[in-house]
Amino acid sequence: MPGGATRWLERYLEAIQAERDASRNTILSYARDLTDFAAFLAAREQDYASASRAEIEAYLFDQADRGMALATRARRLSAIRQLYRFAFLEGWREDDPGALIKGPKRQRALPGNLSETEVDRLLDAAGSLGSTEAERLRDTCLLQVLYATGLRVSELVSLPVQAARGDPRMILVRGKGGRERMVPLSPPARAALAAWLAHLDAGREGPVRPRSAFLFPARGRRGHMTRERFFLLVKDLARLAGLDAAKVSPHTLRHAFATHLLAHGADLRVIQTLLGHASIATTEIYTHVLEARLRELVLEKHPLSEAGAAALEADTP
Repeated sequence: MPGGATRWLERYLEAIQAERDASRNTILSYARDLTDFAAFLAAREQDYASASRAEIEAYLFDQADRGMALATRARRLSAIRQLYRFAFLEGWREDDPGALIKGPKRQRALPGNLSETEVDRLLDAAGSLGSTEAERLRDTCLLQVLYATGLRVSELVSLPVQAARGDPRMILVRGKGGRERMVPLSPPARAALAAWLAHLDAGREGPVRPRSAFLFPARGRRGHMTRERFFLLVKDLARLAGLDAAKVSPHTLRHAFATHLLAHGADLRVIQTLLGHASIATTEIYTHVLEARLRELVLEKHPLSEAGAAALEADTP
């Protein structure tokens, strides 16, 4: 058995990274949640090895008293339960104190959304915000590709440049858990990609300067634009477009992609594939769009509705 909370955490994080091919963001999220739990236990002179079900439940009550969101509490309990399941299977503990604990049920809130007109305003803003041509070309490419594909932010900013070579109709994306999927590009997205690539290729300073492996390169350690930088960029674009920046984020555009496709008749299974959802249950949050569309069709097309009755009367000779 590894000694100390730190060693438990290190071994567990190494295991999930190796077994699940978990992303860096996932690993960091687990580390934060489990470190918070370890600090709570330490204050009670306990650790992962000695904690019982009572300590876990006390931690959940403490989280609620501190005003932590329901989703945060549910996520942290999930991390704790997975840690103890792993510890039990590895033989570090003879019991699994988290197995029977039921956490708060997470409410499935409808995602925020943008209308098609509002998305158009954002796209227009992308072409005018930057102080240089390079920034404007990059921002336009980012927004066009995001709205055309519904990529996750991490998938977008880390796109390899080779994925965009050759004026592709579709691009290969590596998503959560290492799963790959193909997503189609709209004509505006392809045009924005071509313009951005032309700028990148023309911007080489001499024949020996290596090209970046990423489509959206940056000078930082990761070599590409960060999620945080893109988040701030979208906020700036929202303000320029006259939208409420507090309600607009990269994830809002991902929701808009799915919502607009459904509103125009796309199948829910197709949306699941394009978004990279492992389960259709995750995609079903968008069924509110289908329900609204069905109500609209009934009110407009049913012969006994007011509009339908008027149309029927007009068609009657």
